[in-house]
Amino acid sequence: MLRQVSEIANALKNQGVKKGDVVTIYMPMIPQLPMAILACARIGAIHSVVFAGFSSEALSARISASKSNYVMTADNGMRGRKAIPLKKIVDEAIERKDCKDIVKKVMVFERERSIAPDIEVSTDAYTMNWVEGRDVNMNDLIPKQRPYCPPEIMDAEDELFILYTSGSTGMPKG
Repeated sequence: MLRQVSEIANALKNQGVKKGDVVTIYMPMIPQLPMAILACARIGAIHSVVFAGFSSEALSARISASKSNYVMTADNGMRGRKAIPLKKIVDEAIERKDCKDIVKKVMVFERERSIAPDIEVSTDAYTMNWVEGRDVNMNDLIPKQRPYCPPEIMDAEDELFILYTSGSTGMPKG
């Protein structure tokens, strides 16, 4: 686990993430989700986990409010017997509000298409629009990273994460 967290942490650093930066994590329940959270903590980045069932509008509001320069996601997630195109939702979120000016990098974990071989999945869930210079394939980047990342020295009062309210009574509050 330490090796995998360190590799993700080093990949984040490779993409310019540093202590105090906000990383929005919009991922399904896969092992890389808690590893990404721990990787952010390891390098002193502030993580903001957004439930992967939220719409692009809800995701956009949280990216904008936190001024998150970095988004981590997966190409898709499974909900029941349906594949959800998470990367496409991230792309739609970035087009809203001021997010296009805020987000520098979108780091994408590609999931295997054979995760649920008995489920017929439309190719839309696997067809992604890659933005050159912004989008990063984590599956390609992580194996190139060192297996250890020293932890960043933090003060007791430094932020670890941002957790948002649901926003059901207005704008979500962090």
